[in-house]
Amino acid sequence: MICFIDYRTNEEERKSLKSLNLSLIEIPPCDNLYEAINGHVDIQVNILDKNKKKIIIQKEMPETFKNLLIKNNISFIESKNSLGYNYPSNISLNSLILNNYFVHNLKFTDPNLLSTQKSKILINVKQGYTKCSSLIVADKAIITSDKSIYNSLIKENFDILLLPPGDIILEGLNYGFIGGTGGLINKNIMAFFGSLDNYLYGKEIKNFLAKYNVKPIYLSKGKLIDRGSLMVL
Repeated sequence: MICFIDYRTNEEERKSLKSLNLSLIEIPPCDNLYEAINGHVDIQVNILDKNKKKIIIQKEMPETFKNLLIKNNISFIESKNSLGYNYPSNISLNSLILNNYFVHNLKFTDPNLLSTQKSKILINVKQGYTKCSSLIVADKAIITSDKSIYNSLIKENFDILLLPPGDIILEGLNYGFIGGTGGLINKNIMAFFGSLDNYLYGKEIKNFLAKYNVKPIYLSKGKLIDRGSLMVL
């Protein structure tokens, strides 16, 4: 399998990922974005179809990155619009893509992304950093610190663990988002950048994951770090 990582992912985290038989593809820095998020996976990329290995990428990705995708038999489409420095011009791909649902601030979703999701139930939320703010546990089970996401999805009978914000490292900002701290490797394993043992609400997350038979594994030993999600194909 292949996973996408921020170019700043450290050696300990890379080694841990490789030990899981994952091949790593780095997201390069994007000059259009501010430094804290300029290599975040969930800002520049999103997975459209895992089974078909199809993704969407921001349109100004370098040719070297596109060639890596082709080499790994990953098909892709490009965004219609370029990313911009300030919100909301940097959120156009940062959506929550589930089997039957598409969740985002739909006013700002990139048209080329939105066109691929028309067959799903579209849910509009105020939070434009939707993927950053949401850790997917199962198709209708997520962890978030965002009340607008919680309020919208609870109406669709999602099972949601709502946590207070904070206690997550994101260099350059006060704190990061829970969705950016990791992701599912498969339906039974979730990897985290950092350890839940060093997170204020780690026990709550462990209990929630256990409901869905998901085991947490830690790519590093310190506090949770927002690296812009871990996306696996």
